[in-house]
Amino acid sequence: MNIAEIEKEIEEEFSFFEGDWEAKYEHLIDIGKSLPLIDARYRTEERLIKGCQSQVWLHSELKNGKVHFTADSDAIITKGIVGLLVRVLSGHTPDEIVDASMDFIDAIGLKEHLSPTRANGLVSMIRQMKLDALAFKTKV
Repeated sequence: MNIAEIEKEIEEEFSFFEGDWEAKYEHLIDIGKSLPLIDARYRTEERLIKGCQSQVWLHSELKNGKVHFTADSDAIITKGIVGLLVRVLSGHTPDEIVDASMDFIDAIGLKEHLSPTRANGLVSMIRQMKLDALAFKTKV
């Protein structure tokens, strides 16, 4: 699946909870629970995403020309948010990640239903993932 297809799939998932943000938050929590655990050696200060109220660790690596992300957070909603981002961006080329529109975030209404600090954290997570992909572009 390409990034646009994954984004569409997420939009369809969240459409089942139309107008019910409590159910959407529950779905985000479930996504966070299903996030593969980040290796403990990557839960370090230098892997913390700056600009997040919660602690969010992000690890990226390039395998066979594709960027793979693992992440974790100490907050359940934030863990779900980073889980969504990992689901969308992991396993794609650096170019695909850098060029990803991330329109699904507005389509599901996520940013408008987050506190300002969580919304800033979301932007920081996306920026870091795209920066990591950009750094890998030179290695492909």
